[in-house]
Amino acid sequence: MADTWLIVGLGNPGSEYEKTRHNIGQMVVDQLAREIGGSFKRHKSRAQILEGRLGIGGPRVILAKPLTYMNTSGGPVAGLAQFYGIDPDHIIAVHDELDIPFDTVKLKMGGGEGGHNGLRDMTKALGTKDYYRVRAGIGRPPGRMQVSDFVLKPFSSTESKELPFLISNAAEAVEVLIKQGLLDAQQKFHGA
Repeated sequence: MADTWLIVGLGNPGSEYEKTRHNIGQMVVDQLAREIGGSFKRHKSRAQILEGRLGIGGPRVILAKPLTYMNTSGGPVAGLAQFYGIDPDHIIAVHDELDIPFDTVKLKMGGGEGGHNGLRDMTKALGTKDYYRVRAGIGRPPGRMQVSDFVLKPFSSTESKELPFLISNAAEAVEVLIKQGLLDAQQKFHGA
């Protein structure tokens, strides 16, 4: 299925994690699901999925939210890729990124995981780093707060006011990446 894309929103399962910084990837996939229409269903690969098209006559996509914890996201992603016959160059991981400021979206193909355990597990399960990443900036923890505590906390009240824009921009970045390519998407979202 050469024209099918697998878009994975990384995060943790359960209502206690749903609004945390680590789950921004799943929030973006939920936004794409609202645009496509329909609802997620459970897949045997330990993920919730929604199949659809981006726009009328647009490319076919499988939106996925692993039902495993962040650190073990790779198994469900590799399972879906195998089930649907999707190569890594048609996989997009949408995830939180500490190393870019809050409210910033960056895109890349391959590269390191930057200490992100969800990406590390995906790379291990897929056997390659060569998949796309849409990185939603959450910034660094304040003061001496541990990274693990920071990513598992909800967004601050100030951030929460801007969060819909970050989610919308990241969802748009996924669409531009698929429809126009990485370079166009980077020029649009890295420029300002």
